[in-house]
Amino acid sequence: MFTGIITDVGEVTRVETRGDTRVVVATAYDTAEIDLGASVACSGVCLTVVDKGPQWLAFDVSGETIHRTGQGQWTQGRRLNLERAMKLGDELGGHIVTGHVDGVAEVIEIRSDGDSKRVSFRVSSDLAPFLATKGSVTVDGVSLTVNDVTDADDGATHFAVNIIPHTQAVTTLADLAQGSAVNIEIDVLARYLQRMEHYRAKAR
Repeated sequence: MFTGIITDVGEVTRVETRGDTRVVVATAYDTAEIDLGASVACSGVCLTVVDKGPQWLAFDVSGETIHRTGQGQWTQGRRLNLERAMKLGDELGGHIVTGHVDGVAEVIEIRSDGDSKRVSFRVSSDLAPFLATKGSVTVDGVSLTVNDVTDADDGATHFAVNIIPHTQAVTTLADLAQGSAVNIEIDVLARYLQRMEHYRAKAR
């Protein structure tokens, strides 16, 4: 489990194809404190540490993960938002994040909003029931508050978030541009509520 509060920005320094794709990520973490087999969220994707050295971690990324995440996510030079798994007693500063990507969104607009940036995204309609104004969403691993949600005429859903200067400085969200693809994880509580509603409807 994670919180969506980013604690480092890493960079993909090497990519190897060996059945799965092995990705080596440079990091400022003290890797001596990170065990092999530990979980690290990489731009919202929970991955397992399979190798490590001073200031680098290696992960095996399956074809399924590559298919379900943003295009170009696992390429050399790509910056990734990193978060280590929660420990019992850690402060829950964002919201509960599982590291399982539900879909990919496209940036459709970026504009200034005071010192912040207001970023609008397009997602497929199947995620629409899980997005609510003032609810939580994870964008490339970052816990954010949804400012508004609109169902578009083309069947897609648009939603917007504000990215404050601090978040821009400590995550990769400052790199976003129109057309960028990002990983989206919906609020886990919304997922369970939708499942409960499904079974309640079947029982009627």
